[in-house]
Amino acid sequence: MNRITVYERADFEGLSREFTCDVPDLHELDFGNCIASLKVVGQPWIAYTGPKYEGEPYAFEEGEYPSVGRPNSFSALRLVHHDLGDPQITLYECPNFQGACKVVTEETNLAYGYFNDRVASHVVQRGVWLLYQHPGRGGWHCLAWPGERLADYKPELNFQARLSHLRPLRPGQPL
Repeated sequence: MNRITVYERADFEGLSREFTCDVPDLHELDFGNCIASLKVVGQPWIAYTGPKYEGEPYAFEEGEYPSVGRPNSFSALRLVHHDLGDPQITLYECPNFQGACKVVTEETNLAYGYFNDRVASHVVQRGVWLLYQHPGRGGWHCLAWPGERLADYKPELNFQARLSHLRPLRPGQPL
């Protein structure tokens, strides 16, 4: 069973709630903007800084998180229902899926190759991907979902061809 247990204080202290399905607005359950630690069993969860899955997304894969990067700022939780096995994304040098392309199937630091800061569009064939602005999972980040066809990073992501690192979310272990 997939579940997330959230706590109001670091180190799994204070009030807690357990969820097994999406929560579009934690405020309705009197638990908005108070998560400081959490535990994930099974598939990854995405925590959003705004209700209804708006704002910045933060991915939490299976494991324990005694502290979260943005404590007291999450307003929604979404379980990743997609198949995360055999991930694949195609990166394109130019907008509208033009120019040189690169197929990626695993975590990749683009800073060591030709495509660093040169990606302008992508197509996600399989998996859910985290795209980072800087090498080493640094800087601004966003999510890319299966089937997503993002034609131009500049107006849609404000990334302006600055993708330097990407990785697929890892599936949880079945119980």
